[in-house]
Amino acid sequence: MVWLALLAGILGFAVVRFSNIIVPITWSPYLSLATLAGMDALIGGMRAATEGKFRGNVFVSGFVFNTLLAAFLVYLGEQLGQDLGLAAVVLLGGRIFLNLSIIRRHWLDSHEEAPSPRPAASAAAGQQP
Repeated sequence: MVWLALLAGILGFAVVRFSNIIVPITWSPYLSLATLAGMDALIGGMRAATEGKFRGNVFVSGFVFNTLLAAFLVYLGEQLGQDLGLAAVVLLGGRIFLNLSIIRRHWLDSHEEAPSPRPAASAAAGQQP
């Protein structure tokens, strides 16, 4: 199921990158946070998959909720004259880096060589090899 999310992310990037879609400048704060929320959901899904806990409904609901919450913070910030989108950037960026570090540690742990066992004779005598 994670491969589907990864494929959707790559396909979405390709469509935007290689098309002639013109986005109004006023939408840029919303779209940048939507992109960040999508990256957070994708990397969070990859973390869940590496831990064997991936659930599609949690992935989709997290993506939708994070995107809507980030857009609402930008809208509310515009109404109040404050940059509340920055709070969403800090939060989502922190979660992305946290999830990437956990994925990295999991990958390193799974690819680490097992330590060689100590010989029985030297272990019984209390000697170091």
